Formats: sequence, C-alpha cells, structure tokens
Amino acid sequence: MIRTVIGLLLALAIGIACRVAGIPLPAPPVLIGALLVVAMTLGYVLTDRLAAHRANSTRPLCGGPTGESGTQP
Repeated sequence: MIRTVIGLLLALAIGIACRVAGIPLPAPPVLIGALLVVAMTLGYVLTDRLAAHRANSTRPLCGGPTGESGTQP
C-alpha cells in the first residue's frame, strides 16, 4: 500500500514539474493510452499480490556469477 501511495505522489510531482517547466508529459496524450498504462500497472500490482509465492527449490542448480552449479557431472 505504501509503495502505491509513493508511486502516485511521484507521478503527481513529475506532472507538476513538467507543467511548471513547460515540457511535454512523459505519458500518452490520449485517454485510451493513459487507461492502458493504468491497466498494465494495476495488473502488475494485483498479480504480485495474488500470485502464489513459492520457495526457490532449484537454487542449488543455479550457476551464479561464476557459472558453476552445485552439482558436478
């Protein structure tokens, strides 16, 4: 919830700064484009909240920065 509020406040601040400076907004200029951005953001947030988070069961098989995994053939 707090990240959503911070995001909205940041978006508002960017909008105000763009308006004061007289530069175009970094957003779609038509309503359908703006609604698309909102829909994508809401989809991302809802999926993050509702998706089942599982424990990482394949971590020993990951190579990491060296590329070597925990198992040697």
